[in-house]
Amino acid sequence: MALAAATLQALVNIVGESRVRVDEQSLATWGVDWTKMYTPAPSAIVFPSSIEQVQAVVRLANEAGFAIVPSGGRTGLSAGAVAANGEVVVSFDYLNKITEFIAEDRAVRIQAGVVTEQLQNFAEEKGLYYPVDFASAGSSQLGGNIGTNAGGIKVIKYGMTRNWVLGLKVVTGKGDILELNKDMIKNATGYDLRHLFIGAEGTLGLVVEATMKLDRAPRNLQVMVLGTPDFPSVMNVLREFQARLDLTAFEFFSELSVQIVTAHSGIPRPFESATPFYALLEFEALSEAMSDEAMTIFEHCVEQGWVVDGVLGQSETQAKNLWRLREDISETIAPFTPYKNDISVMIARVPAFIADIDAIVSSQYPDFRVVWFGHIGDGNLHLNILKPDAMDKAVFFAKCKEVNVQVFETVQKYNGSVSAEHGVGMTKKAYLTYTRSPVEIEYLRAIKQVFDPNGVMNPGKIFDLA
Repeated sequence: MALAAATLQALVNIVGESRVRVDEQSLATWGVDWTKMYTPAPSAIVFPSSIEQVQAVVRLANEAGFAIVPSGGRTGLSAGAVAANGEVVVSFDYLNKITEFIAEDRAVRIQAGVVTEQLQNFAEEKGLYYPVDFASAGSSQLGGNIGTNAGGIKVIKYGMTRNWVLGLKVVTGKGDILELNKDMIKNATGYDLRHLFIGAEGTLGLVVEATMKLDRAPRNLQVMVLGTPDFPSVMNVLREFQARLDLTAFEFFSELSVQIVTAHSGIPRPFESATPFYALLEFEALSEAMSDEAMTIFEHCVEQGWVVDGVLGQSETQAKNLWRLREDISETIAPFTPYKNDISVMIARVPAFIADIDAIVSSQYPDFRVVWFGHIGDGNLHLNILKPDAMDKAVFFAKCKEVNVQVFETVQKYNGSVSAEHGVGMTKKAYLTYTRSPVEIEYLRAIKQVFDPNGVMNPGKIFDLA
């Protein structure tokens, strides 16, 4: 759907002629995220370079009646940043500056387009640490991370993005600018609207600036990969290590993922033995005694039959390669057009939950290859079904959707979430009721109406208005 000429000219007047693109390549590039289920069809891409320009674009959207889709690093996996219905995409590529470092508060003020790795590197230069980390850190933007409340590989110790946002500046769907929480740790003055925008996927407004908390840098991180004979053993290993060490990460992945990653990247297998599942754990070895404790726990797990083989990274290079076994999975399975599920339950319910899900997958997908991985230390599991080469993409996705109901009924049975960290977007919208009650969704719709009465902000994402 093309924009009216007058509307297009109005956008040019706001951001400049060079910052509005309508060519086919730009529309295809900025109109989509990492999902493969929807064809991008935006009407224009705009690149504001100031908060005032963002505000002017939102106000124009209300006046002219077009919809907006925010675009960050476009690494999302729920189609939350897909513009499939003629929307105007607002890219934050030019709002990418770190504007202030506040040493006393261990805080940094950033624009929404700052890339995650950019913030991590800045923190390191200051002798500090930004702990929210994931495979897409080199391209994901903080505005998008905030919009989806991104998690990643360090949640077991450091929590989600939400835990690190001290303050926000947002442009609401009405075009108002709100400064939320004023960057304070303690502020007991009523509703904290900051937390409505965190995880809202741009449906209430646009995050344009954030103040992020930093932490002390971890010291002497040690990485182990342990091979286990079955999934219950992974949980036993988690319990034993977590009871005696302060873990900074605990991940798991399957043998098939190891085969695909090592074939693609050329990094070595962790050890000669092949086991059904692997646990990767990381901890700070602040003393020799802590390293010795880790080896004692490892030996106990071997004696119990929970671990078949294992390796402790002996160098920075080896530790990085061990992490790549986990972090390279999403990239290396992408050519297989995977159908992804990002689900979570309470950690105590994980073993029974996995058993039920595995039974469904084994019976319904007998001819499909399945890659399991996830942040098992926080109850988050990633189920990836790989498309057979000879199968049409539409047929494959249709088959996967048939089984989704069984998967999400199981999520509901264990009182879990249909989306642990990738948001709802469009891919999980139809299944929202498995996690949220109808009454709760009505409250969400009412909140949307307050901030975005004309429905211009990322419509069709999370839930429909009617």
